[in-house]
Amino acid sequence: MRLLQILTACLLPLSVLAAQKATGDRFQDFHAQQLSSSASIKLDDASYTKLTSAPRDYSVAVLLTALETRFGCQLCREFQPEWDLIAKSWTKGDKAGESRLIYGTLDFNDGKNTFQSVRAMRAFMSPNARVDSQPSRFDFSTGTNRAEPIRDWIARQLPDGPKPQISRPINYVRLISITTAVLGLITFLAVAAPYYLPVIQNRNLWAAISLIAVLLFTSGHMFNHIRKVPYVQGDGKGGVSYFAGGFQNQVGLETQIVAAMYAVLSFATISLALKVPRMTDPKAQQIAVFVWGGVMLGMYSFLLSVFRIKNGGYPFWLPPF
Repeated sequence: MRLLQILTACLLPLSVLAAQKATGDRFQDFHAQQLSSSASIKLDDASYTKLTSAPRDYSVAVLLTALETRFGCQLCREFQPEWDLIAKSWTKGDKAGESRLIYGTLDFNDGKNTFQSVRAMRAFMSPNARVDSQPSRFDFSTGTNRAEPIRDWIARQLPDGPKPQISRPINYVRLISITTAVLGLITFLAVAAPYYLPVIQNRNLWAAISLIAVLLFTSGHMFNHIRKVPYVQGDGKGGVSYFAGGFQNQVGLETQIVAAMYAVLSFATISLALKVPRMTDPKAQQIAVFVWGGVMLGMYSFLLSVFRIKNGGYPFWLPPF
């Protein structure tokens, strides 16, 4: 009887050692598959059960997905390359398996029983090394389809150890396309320079653009966009009022009328300053001075009358308005 107790006591450590060896061999087998594929391991019901069964001394990150188009999971197809990038970057940065993490992918066609057991079709799970703990799940309903936030979430679920960063490969097609486009644009600009440079360097063009911008913004165009003012408003007598009373109110048509008045005044001033002095006929020059002077007087008179509409207490006026 004592001999049987001694044999039992000797065999107990051997059985524990065999269980640890089996667990270690299982991790090494899956880790070798991950190294050979340089991506996540493709799983089915049997391999998923083997990978996640207890006891184990490693962590598992599994993506439950449905890639076929008949399932209508657009997010699944968009995220699959990102998931493979996470697994590839992690495997490349931790070839020795010090993080004790295995990446897997379980498609619905290959793991219908597993999908029914976890009651999820697009869940991302990261069971840790503790057998009695519930697996952590990442909900993709938020629309996340990038590798970086998923990798950070996985890293937070793991104990201390190596946690490789995402290493995105260089997109040579995009790099070549951008380089070709930039070189083509530079070539086009160099060839077409004799045609567009005189236009760009034209002072009259820039003066006209500047004048239009000044008239547009000083007439209250931005005020209309900010306040969303109406185009016209009623005068209370069945008619239409083109000017709103008060300096804090205006209508859309009022802005256009004021801009037109400023434009006429600007054109009259420019003509008197630049065009009229160049006229060689003294009589025509005199007529032009009177004409443009009359235009300026009329426009200023109308402008002052608008000021009186905006503010009844405005004291200044000019004939004829």
